[in-house]
Amino acid sequence: MERESLLALLTMLFGGLLLQLCAAWPSTDPQCRTPRALERLYWRRLWYPVMPTLVVALWLIGWAIREPDPVPGPVDPGIVVALSVPFVALFLRAGLRALWALLRRPAASAVSTVGLIQPQVVFEPFLAKQLDDDVVRAALLHEWAHVTHRDPLRIWLAQVVTDLQWPWPQAPRRLERWLEALELARDDEARVRGAGGAELAKAILASLRYAEDAATVAMAPTAWRCARSTVQASLAGDARVLRDRIARLLAPLPANAEPDASIVPRWHRVAWLLVPLVAFVIAFGAEYGAHVIRPLLGLTA
Repeated sequence: MERESLLALLTMLFGGLLLQLCAAWPSTDPQCRTPRALERLYWRRLWYPVMPTLVVALWLIGWAIREPDPVPGPVDPGIVVALSVPFVALFLRAGLRALWALLRRPAASAVSTVGLIQPQVVFEPFLAKQLDDDVVRAALLHEWAHVTHRDPLRIWLAQVVTDLQWPWPQAPRRLERWLEALELARDDEARVRGAGGAELAKAILASLRYAEDAATVAMAPTAWRCARSTVQASLAGDARVLRDRIARLLAPLPANAEPDASIVPRWHRVAWLLVPLVAFVIAFGAEYGAHVIRPLLGLTA
């Protein structure tokens, strides 16, 4: 069998199996924290089930580097393919949904942040003319917080990671909690930078009314969450969270609220840690991968 084909199938098989096992792991509700801390915590929890799969994939890449091409020995492609089919279908489903999220038109919204690489704020001019300047400014500060953290890209990645964990219900719940914490964190950041809580609440309600008039949110809550969790971040949210969010905006700003830095510098710091870890896992697979893969598949030297 061709080495690259076997590598892809083994990654789907072992990585997919491990991903399904990790996706079923329940996550407990954290103690009371600031929205900023909750957003970071839930973001990490989205990725925890995927980390073992990535490690296995890197380890297999290391094995493939040392493995001759074509792979010698009595490998039965039919057995490997048959075992990998469910996980190949799962990865294919996630990939198609990710592509559809990129190609489809974003869900209509009066105020939103769109764009993966270069996010931009979209504000419906007709609505902006109806709002006071302070309300418009509060909405723009909220959306610029999304731009600073590249939230459309992060929302798209979070949806891809969630789709890879289908059909376990724990994964959509982790995504929903992160989206809720994300909006609260951006609310706090906008208020720290000068937006009034009451003005931001008015902007949210005005955006929802505008969307309702355009008949874009007359749908079930689940469908609305799926529509807004693609490549855009907007002021709106589902009805269950909306009441608590408005009440929080009308309350005084917590004393521990502070502006959050862009996520890009944090990724630079993480990269310094990830690069040596990736190199180590690949090297480990190159050195010891054959001791596991060959006996497992019955390969000869």
